[in-house]
Order: sequence, then structure tokens, then C-alpha cells
Amino acid sequence: MALLHGAAVTVLAKYEVFNPTDKTLVTALTLAVLVGAAAGWGAVDAWQGKPERGKNWFIAALIAGPVSGVLYVIGRAVFVDQTGASELGGALTGGAAFSALLVLIPAGLGLFVGGRITKPDQPASEKPTGKPSQV
Repeated sequence: MALLHGAAVTVLAKYEVFNPTDKTLVTALTLAVLVGAAAGWGAVDAWQGKPERGKNWFIAALIAGPVSGVLYVIGRAVFVDQTGASELGGALTGGAAFSALLVLIPAGLGLFVGGRITKPDQPASEKPTGKPSQV
């Protein structure tokens, strides 16, 4: 997720260099791709019944934030405008927090939705309801 976020923000920065006034649609589409990736991946994890998936996504969000910030600064320095280490502070604070939330919230939604999808080999009558069974 960190690589995806770092690459997306770097591509947005490169696009902004060539189109400084027309970036609204591209920004919205990029955010939609990032949200969709986290939500879809979280839904698949829940649908497959992965153990400790909530904890794993929380840790992934904590790691993705700062790592995507560092990747953004590196990508911007190499591909966009030779940005220096002075941009690292902002990328590791506000940018990292935004990236972490952009992973955690959609993944949580995906975990919620994916846990409610029945598997094709599981009949609807055997779907877990979350209630204890009565014997």
C-alpha cells in the first residue's frame, strides 16, 4: 500500500507540473483508486477469513503512512523537480497521517463488507450471523 500511495502522489505532482490549473479530476480519480484498492483488499481478506485481519490492516496503515511519505519525497526528487530533504518533514507529518487514514478507513469498510459476503460453496442458511447457536 505504501508503494501505491507513494507512486500515486508522485504522479499527481508530475501532472501538476504540466497542468497546474486542471488537476481536480485527476486528483479525484487517484483518490478513488487508492480508496478502492484498500477497500477491495480488505474485503477480500475478510471474505477469505484471514486471522487477525483488523490488526494487520492497522499495522499496515501505520507503516504505509511514513513509508509513502519517504517514497513521495524520493519520487518527487527523481522524477519531478529535484526536491530536497527539506520536504521530508511535511511528508512525514501531514502526508503520512493522510496516507495512513487513506489506508485504514477504506480497509475497515472493506473488512466490514467482506465479512458479510457469503462464499459460493456456503449456503445462505449456514451464513454466520454473529449470534451464538442454540442447542
